[in-house]
Amino acid sequence: MKHSAQGWSGTDAVCVGETMALLVPDPPEPPEHAASFRLLAGGAESNVAVHLARAGRRVVWHSALGDDGLGERIRRTLTAEDVECLARVDPERPTGLYLKELGPDGTRVRYYRQGSAATALGPEDAEEILARTPALVHTSGITAALSDSAHALVTRLLTAERPGTLLSFDVNHRPALHGPHHAEPLLEAARSADVVFCGLDEAEALWGSRSTEEVRALMPEPRLLVVKQGAHGATAFSGGRSWSRPAPEIEVVEPVGAGDAFAAGALHKLLAGAPVHECLDEGTRLAGRTLGVHDDIPPRTLPNGGAVAAPQARGAG
Repeated sequence: MKHSAQGWSGTDAVCVGETMALLVPDPPEPPEHAASFRLLAGGAESNVAVHLARAGRRVVWHSALGDDGLGERIRRTLTAEDVECLARVDPERPTGLYLKELGPDGTRVRYYRQGSAATALGPEDAEEILARTPALVHTSGITAALSDSAHALVTRLLTAERPGTLLSFDVNHRPALHGPHHAEPLLEAARSADVVFCGLDEAEALWGSRSTEEVRALMPEPRLLVVKQGAHGATAFSGGRSWSRPAPEIEVVEPVGAGDAFAAGALHKLLAGAPVHECLDEGTRLAGRTLGVHDDIPPRTLPNGGAVAAPQARGAG
């Protein structure tokens, strides 16, 4: 499967979904013992947007923010990463917030997002997004579960007839957000997309699929399906073929954000017209960088002294 963004003069990608203010204990410890916290921005789709922008892509993040300091902080954070923020300000609803609770058994994420500004996203947003004729639109099952109107937005995006635009969907199953009634809508959304990312654990929890082949049989429609298998790597299906790659060899500090990094790496290569195996390789590389840090997105300079890959020329794609 090949899709090249070469020759496009507009937007390479529009990433659609909620971004929240993120509090992380600093230094890393349980929040009840923390004397200070770092304030960051976190959201599945904006994580993908940042990685794509660092790779040199022209990226828009579409969402809504509250008329508050947290919303302004998010806007400034993403703008500093060369992501264009197309986010309306909602004077009645707040910006969402979540907290990382670091404990001996790993990291737990606690959300404070009910009634947030992004819950008011709706199908009317789709026309503004698609009017930019992007090479790629990316969203996730998180956005689809925010509200009935947000679900309608995701449905509208994934069923739009827009030749030349790839429609990408990451299942992103969150037990705290998705109840049993979300299983069928998430499957319908995935079947409507051109490109789908899904964890094997997600597929088993939602639909009882226990192997990568069962996941492909469940959703044969996507032109590219990537099934992530945690420590066992990832398998991609396209055009009757399959490719597999092992997981990155790295000491895992924290898994949060690695799936977004994987999706961004794969999508970046896909937009460049690279073969599927190169898409998997780049996804695996970016996921490995994220697994080695506490943040959802690695800093530009990594703890071991390495640097995030330099962006390509902004004119590429």
